[in-house]
Amino acid sequence: MSPQGKGLSSANESEPKDKVKPEKFGLGDTIDHQEAKSNNDAESESNFLVEASFQSQKGKIIVYEQRHQDQLRNKGFGDIFNKEFLLDELEALYLLQNKKLVINYNKNKSDFSFSDFLKILIKRDKKLLTKFLVYRDLRSKGYVVKNGFGFGTDFRVYERGDYGKKPSKYVAIGINEGTNIKASVFVGTLEQVEAMGKNAVIAVVERRGEVIYYKISRVSFFENKGSK
Repeated sequence: MSPQGKGLSSANESEPKDKVKPEKFGLGDTIDHQEAKSNNDAESESNFLVEASFQSQKGKIIVYEQRHQDQLRNKGFGDIFNKEFLLDELEALYLLQNKKLVINYNKNKSDFSFSDFLKILIKRDKKLLTKFLVYRDLRSKGYVVKNGFGFGTDFRVYERGDYGKKPSKYVAIGINEGTNIKASVFVGTLEQVEAMGKNAVIAVVERRGEVIYYKISRVSFFENKGSK
């Protein structure tokens, strides 16, 4: 993947010319994997199972029990909205696939399988599978992941231990391999992410489902006055 950006500086030839520079980037490399897979975490994960209710008409996934809310909150899942503890769709899918969540349908006791729930959600959002593959990959690397700032398929990414204490360090933007993006849109998004003081990362979902990360930055080219 090699997205090219338009010049971001003025038209004056003496001004630096900025280009978007993609650089392959291993997000997982920034995590201490021994810490991420510690024995204590493994033990707590094995006992981690919560229950939620899916209200289909409102599109809400609600967790009612306080002890379940506390378990989820401690692991960076869920948010309180209008006094309700809600999981977003990607969080619910991730927990469901990892057998950490039981979802009841409209408060009934019949629960969803992962594949059944995914089929329902994809009907509402055609980009959901791409979003989920990126979300799952980041979560599996030990990051806390939250919905982003409206750039499309984007996420706020928090390093381990930072969620609730520090702002997100990265904004990860997910796209499918082979997707065409207008340079003006791409550069505009990069500028907004940088203005927030965050690092932009493009998460490219390859055809086999593997996610490859590219760290995006701007490179300035100054006029080479000695050239002919």
